[in-house]
Amino acid sequence: MNLKKYDVIVVGELNVDLILNGIESFPEIGKEKIADKMNLTLGSSSAIFASNLCALGAKVAFLGKVGNDSFGDMVIASLDDNGVSTEFIITDPGVSTGATIILNFSEDRAMVTYPGAMNTLIINDVSIEKLSTAKHLHFSSYYLQPGIKNDVGKLFRLAKKAGLTTSFDMQWDPAEKWDLDYKDVLPCADIFLPNESELLNLASETNTADALKKLSSYARTIAVKMGSKGSLLYTDGKSTFKNSFLNQDVVDAIGAGDSFNAGFIYRYINGAELSDCQEMGNLAGAINTTAPGGTTAFASLDNIKKTALEKFGIKI
Repeated sequence: MNLKKYDVIVVGELNVDLILNGIESFPEIGKEKIADKMNLTLGSSSAIFASNLCALGAKVAFLGKVGNDSFGDMVIASLDDNGVSTEFIITDPGVSTGATIILNFSEDRAMVTYPGAMNTLIINDVSIEKLSTAKHLHFSSYYLQPGIKNDVGKLFRLAKKAGLTTSFDMQWDPAEKWDLDYKDVLPCADIFLPNESELLNLASETNTADALKKLSSYARTIAVKMGSKGSLLYTDGKSTFKNSFLNQDVVDAIGAGDSFNAGFIYRYINGAELSDCQEMGNLAGAINTTAPGGTTAFASLDNIKKTALEKFGIKI
């Protein structure tokens, strides 16, 4: 029996999030505004996914790059505290660890990101030996990683050669060019995890049905995140919509999509039916909104189970 050290290896970006909540009004040039609350926490979609997947019970390793600085130390310490293996993280003294400033307004937000080390991860930092330690590869934030973005298709083919299943969440394109070569990347991604807006922009379509039809020739399974509406699963030419688990007291929505990914992939790597993966994705996304930041609600499996039962009436 070929036992793997990890269930999932995550290749992606690493940074910290400085989150400001309770802001009196939207910032204006030349004026100072007051926020009621501030949190400095582990950031990056990839790290939130890895941490929350680990909290659900998976064995997870991270391959990424940080600077030799206090933010980099915080990122590594936070991942370690969350149970994520950091053995493949590269500390580069020639770069600074990135940071995102997040201004929260109810369920919406504005963000400014300094990429730093996120720009410098390249395909040569990944090897088939490292990939082969896991059963599944996940890659997020395509547009935030210029050093590796043009080699993501190669990355997935390398993973397939090593026998891994794969998942891909491209995330938002800050430049809004949507220049992902999906004909190259998606055929080797077992699960494609865009949100609805990202799906429409990538496919250059105005409705979801047309976008799914265009991309279905290349993507095996597409799980579309639709926020408070729920999610849509498209596979084998069939669509399955599932309503969300509504949280009446949303703290913030930071990382909700990443938590959906974590719930979906956790069930996927354990051999569940895709409809069950979708349901767990919806639940994990909802649990995320019950606490600030992307990982707070996933502090432990006991906390996850308690929130699922008390807030949404679901026993995990």
